[in-house]
Amino acid sequence: MVEEDNNPQEAAATGDGTEPQGPQFALQRLYLKDSSFESPKSPTIFQAQWTPKINFDIKTRNTKIGDDVYEVVLVLTAEAQIEEETAFVAEVHNAGIFTVKEFDDTNLEHILATVCPSILFPYSRETIDSLVVRGSFPPLNLSPIILRRFMPSRSRQLNSRRLVAKRRRRKTCSKRAQLPAAKFNCRQAS
Repeated sequence: MVEEDNNPQEAAATGDGTEPQGPQFALQRLYLKDSSFESPKSPTIFQAQWTPKINFDIKTRNTKIGDDVYEVVLVLTAEAQIEEETAFVAEVHNAGIFTVKEFDDTNLEHILATVCPSILFPYSRETIDSLVVRGSFPPLNLSPIILRRFMPSRSRQLNSRRLVAKRRRRKTCSKRAQLPAAKFNCRQAS
């Protein structure tokens, strides 16, 4: 006697041709799209006392590349200055290809603006740190951040968005930064 199994997850895993129902989110691929490191004042900058002012800038952008398939790019820039002299600038463009299927517009926007970049951030953070160390500077240990605090929904009013982002930056970034005088600039690229 043969029993029929109606479990859609098992059916999909066995490859019987039925697709899972409902919203779907999947990471297809992560990759380094671009990176750069500049140390315009080396080697003289190495003789200065290492008390840098560190500025961070985070941007995201996304592009639809197919049916329910999106490329999301997280751009993380770190700049160190000592007495108004640039010690280094490191920039990383990490990207991911994501399948985002059957979500309403509000949830789709939220996923592309916050969830996908949050997945990319640890890879960008590690790549920035690696570039800085290879440039012969002390490690740049960036704290994890919660991107949804910095990138509220576009559907909110512009003034409300600026006020909320400003308050959250003050509270979150200043508490999480491990380096002195760290400054975060978080925004979604257009």
